[in-house]
Amino acid sequence: MLAVVKPEAKAGAEIREVKIPKYGRTDVLVKVKVASVCGTDVHIYNWDPWAQGRIHPPLIPGHEFCGEVVALGDEVTSVKEGDFVSAEMHVACGKCLQCRTGQAHICQHVKIIGVDADGAFAEYVTIPESNIWKLDPTIPPDYASILDPLGNAVHTVLAGDIAAKTVAITGCGPIGLFSIAVARACGATAVYAIEVNEYRREVAKKMDADLVLDPTKDDVRTMIMDHTGGTGVDVVLEMAGHKDAIKLGFDVLRRGGRMSLLGIPSRPVELDLANDIIFKGALVQGINGRKMYETWYQMTALLKAGKLNLHPVITDRMAMRDFSKGMEKLNSGKASKILLYPQGVK
Repeated sequence: MLAVVKPEAKAGAEIREVKIPKYGRTDVLVKVKVASVCGTDVHIYNWDPWAQGRIHPPLIPGHEFCGEVVALGDEVTSVKEGDFVSAEMHVACGKCLQCRTGQAHICQHVKIIGVDADGAFAEYVTIPESNIWKLDPTIPPDYASILDPLGNAVHTVLAGDIAAKTVAITGCGPIGLFSIAVARACGATAVYAIEVNEYRREVAKKMDADLVLDPTKDDVRTMIMDHTGGTGVDVVLEMAGHKDAIKLGFDVLRRGGRMSLLGIPSRPVELDLANDIIFKGALVQGINGRKMYETWYQMTALLKAGKLNLHPVITDRMAMRDFSKGMEKLNSGKASKILLYPQGVK
């Protein structure tokens, strides 16, 4: 089969012909229809310090996809050949305290397909049955391929009350952009998008954010305070992982508000615990991945109901053979979500 391969410990990747993966008694073999590129894949491609400490080549990356079941192990009962599926690519151990108390999304021993094992940037991928997510055929394949990052957005938005709330989103990468749509669909009264990248700000406007701000030029705190009657926003969804974005998020959060942190800083961040959290009475949450499988039910329901317009976030579609061109475009900052097609774009 055709696959994107990270062959060795250096920047770049190659398109190679490799063997179709084997599958065990409890596994499902899926023919990939569409795969989506994540920021993690960019880290792996660029071979940055995170990738150097985590990835062990050779590896087929890719952890966002949808496809069709083409074969299954003898013990698989929940899907059949021909089913339209995606998958939760975080494989929990099922044995640690978190897994045994309903918190498998923060499993102590989690393994990620596409990071710790061969993933979906290929014509075929093997997935444990426990992680397969059967899809309604009415969900478009493009949307079905981005359930992983959409799930991050849904988990973050719905980690607390959102209906009739004002929301600020710091960082408008794909997950931040998806969060605009999810917050809107779930009843937020106003959504303020904060982003330094001009290209991403333009996409945020297409996602119908009420106000799109550039923190390098705009007085974000004053403008948001003006729009909220001097109170600040009810909810901040932090998606940037940058110390300045985190500080700004706390600055615009009202007393008693919710700060949900999904963005991952590259180094430790200093916080003013007294003024930003303690005296403010703020609820601060760390958000990791998607809840297994509550989040999957929530986002499937939103998609089936036609509540989410995600098309502006999908900026490029290309054949999987052109993977490196996609990486170059993402590194330029002039793309958002890139979809890859193993069989070519039709």
